[in-house]
Amino acid sequence: MREPFVIGNVSVKAGTQVAIDLPIPALYTHNPMSCPVYVIHGKKPGPILFLSGAIHGDEINGVEIIRRVLNRKSLKRINGTLVAVPVVNILGFISQTRYLPDRRDLNRSFPGSEKGSLAARMAHLFLTEIASKCTHGIDLHTAAIHRDNFPQIRAELLNPEIDRMARAFNSPVIVNTAVAEGTLRDATSKMGIPVIVYEAGEALRFHEVAIRAGVKGIISVMRELDMIPKLKSSAKSTDPFVARSSYWVRAAKSGILRAKKSLGEKVGHAEILGVVSDPFGSSEDTVMANGEGIIIGRTNIPLVNSGEALFHIARFEDTVGVHETVEVFQDEMDPATDVKPSHEPPIV
Repeated sequence: MREPFVIGNVSVKAGTQVAIDLPIPALYTHNPMSCPVYVIHGKKPGPILFLSGAIHGDEINGVEIIRRVLNRKSLKRINGTLVAVPVVNILGFISQTRYLPDRRDLNRSFPGSEKGSLAARMAHLFLTEIASKCTHGIDLHTAAIHRDNFPQIRAELLNPEIDRMARAFNSPVIVNTAVAEGTLRDATSKMGIPVIVYEAGEALRFHEVAIRAGVKGIISVMRELDMIPKLKSSAKSTDPFVARSSYWVRAAKSGILRAKKSLGEKVGHAEILGVVSDPFGSSEDTVMANGEGIIIGRTNIPLVNSGEALFHIARFEDTVGVHETVEVFQDEMDPATDVKPSHEPPIV
């Protein structure tokens, strides 16, 4: 029998599932606060995987993804341990904002410190009580408010284990990105813990395709890590495409954007993405792509200022191939194309 898994003052016995309230700094009204953690500690040894959602408090897709993952029957036969934290930034989540009450970004505050700012203390607590006790991690994000991201994995692929997890997730697009200082990925990479980031959807909005792809991806990674049984089907998954670079197309002037392209679309060099005009339409500026690629992010609000990022475009060696894969992916994840009803009714 495996040793118990300990978080805070709670000891989770092998073969059990426990919901834990991990204490965090109280409100100034003296109300106690806690971060919800759910641990499934399998009887058999294996990887210890953490799932983290809402490190940015307004990025709520990850909360629903984790809920659906925890409801999967296959987790009853888990090897190793799953540590699920659907809402890391509970204070931002309550106030429906990206940041903590001290106006700091929790995902730029790692590794944090026990006696630092509120953000530093929250980062330190998560790193010491959750991440440091795990062998692998998947961090779930969305775009910022009024922006939308096409489902994608962001990872540093020079690490073989990270590369294996990123490809196992089966998102059609992988963006090979360096680690930004102060992020959870930065802190865990220095500790030798492989972590990938899943980006999909928009802040403060549920997006069914993004949620379904996230659930499917996490289960796929768990199968790859031998945490749950692999599928008997011998059908091989389509290899994801790795972006060689990406760039943002920005507004040349302030105005009202009429977008012509959506997420996942293939664009060519100098292809028109939209038009920015004044309220009268007397002055118009065409927004064009600077090179061939796939749109993996875009703004959703038409009111734009000069210099504002409008479209995020990823470059690939085979743009046609990735576009075809994206179309297949969107059809598979679209609830309207379900052959049989899902046990999870789609969010509309």
